Amino acid sequence: MSGMLRKIFTRNHVIYFTLLNFGLFLTAAGIHLFKSPNHFAMGGTSGISILASTLFPALNVGDFMFIVNALLILLGLIFLGAKSMGITIYSSLALSLYVWIFEWVYPMPSPFTQDTFLELCFAVILPAAGSAIVFNVGASTGGTDILAMILSRHTSLEIGKALLVCDFLIAASTLFIYDVRTGLYCILGLLSKAFLVDSVIEGINVRKKITIVSAHPDEILDFIMNKLGRSATIYEAQGAYSHQPLHVITTIVGRRQAVELRNFIRKTDAKAFLSIVNSSETIGKGFRQL
Repeated sequence: MSGMLRKIFTRNHVIYFTLLNFGLFLTAAGIHLFKSPNHFAMGGTSGISILASTLFPALNVGDFMFIVNALLILLGLIFLGAKSMGITIYSSLALSLYVWIFEWVYPMPSPFTQDTFLELCFAVILPAAGSAIVFNVGASTGGTDILAMILSRHTSLEIGKALLVCDFLIAASTLFIYDVRTGLYCILGLLSKAFLVDSVIEGINVRKKITIVSAHPDEILDFIMNKLGRSATIYEAQGAYSHQPLHVITTIVGRRQAVELRNFIRKTDAKAFLSIVNSSETIGKGFRQL
């Protein structure tokens, strides 16, 4: 029994589920605190649930999210199979549960402020940050992702386009259920979230790829490996003008480590040449696994 628990509660599994639930928690906070009070139905099961709770006020948004997600999970099991659903089942139900808990602990009968655009910013930022964290660990928030996967498998639509179509139809329906002003805010929020999610994911994963050209590489390599705890690739080169032998070192480090390395090289080899560029995603030992 203890051996089985050790296999389940490994460091990687704990980090994975911590990040997954933190992302779902942020998404739920955005839904309850900012989307629901302002009727920002910007796609997804939360959008469907906000619309449904307006038409049928006897049930809250969290209640409808349970119902909608349960139906989508059932459709996913029928058309995609349990193997394809994977962690999506957990994500869908956990997100619904977090929204329901927010509603129970801290009801929101009205928006925090009268500034609709400010409310929209937070209605976009919190779920976008949450979704980005969830996507970054290789999971999804479920919901209409399931519908998009079904459409993608049984039609010629790609998943991204299918998901955008589903979400746009939900957002556009607010034009008729609420008013044009709310509808336009929902469409604006939907488009903003699409760009923001990608930006947050890139921000989480960004690393610095540093190329160093130096005639004295030993101290630099020692600093990279022993001080920064990173590895590097080194190969020999020749200066085009001086024809002197040089060494080219390539390494990938975090933002803070890049500053440390640059400062060290400035003191150690003032004639070294540095090129620092952003790497939006780095996969391999010491970074994200395949």
